[in-house]
Amino acid sequence: MSSPIPASVLAPPPVTSVTELLAAPKTHVTVRGLSKSFAGAPLYTGFHLDLPRGKIVSIFGPNGCGKSTLMNMIAGLVPPDAGEILFDGKSLKDTQIGYVFQNYRDALFPWITAWDNIAYPLKRQGMKPAAVKARVDELVALFEIRFDLRRYPYELSGGQMQTVCIMRSLATRPEVLFLDEPFSALDFEMTLFIRAKLQEAHMATGTTMVIVSHDLEDAVFLADRILLLTRRPTRIAEIVPFELPRPRKPEDTADPEFVRVKAHTLEVFRREVNA
Repeated sequence: MSSPIPASVLAPPPVTSVTELLAAPKTHVTVRGLSKSFAGAPLYTGFHLDLPRGKIVSIFGPNGCGKSTLMNMIAGLVPPDAGEILFDGKSLKDTQIGYVFQNYRDALFPWITAWDNIAYPLKRQGMKPAAVKARVDELVALFEIRFDLRRYPYELSGGQMQTVCIMRSLATRPEVLFLDEPFSALDFEMTLFIRAKLQEAHMATGTTMVIVSHDLEDAVFLADRILLLTRRPTRIAEIVPFELPRPRKPEDTADPEFVRVKAHTLEVFRREVNA
């Protein structure tokens, strides 16, 4: 078993050659001195984190450790008590992000069609109708949509609604895409479909992605880095790299490297749960 990556920095293993140095991903999101308390109980105190550009990072840890809170602070949905968060040195207001909420049923506007839900952020940006249609058509092709986008959200299945949510979050070409439990309410067939489509979107765009998951297999399968957290007050327990080539197929869950990384993350998780 390889040595753990230092917990202070979310980055690949140390490079030893010019070629490796040039290939190493650069930091995209910088978190420094992040602190957050609830009802006087500290959750994060002086927390530091670097998220690499163009990688998928999953966040996993014990119940109540603040996985979603961490992601939501970075995404600007929950205000931190202290600390600084920068995107390529920019503030959040100068950064285009996308967000996929866990509860897709509440995230979509029920009074407009699925197509209009996808187009909504583009229209909000003032994009001309022809450009809006062209961008939605791109996403329809990427996700190989076979259901009728002229239907309203309540007429769609759960998996179809989640697909629409993901398409909408990607419509504006975000620099960073945040996903909160994107598979939690999906059946196995739709989980496989969304896994595949997220990978295709990532390979096509190089978008930095951050995923919160309560399922260990999901946390490992899509990730380039698995960020493992401790119990509260929360720190980084370990950052585990997973370098299996993409696109990853369902049968790759039997690959020796997947089995090894999953077993190691489980070991770290159990250690922290029992700490």
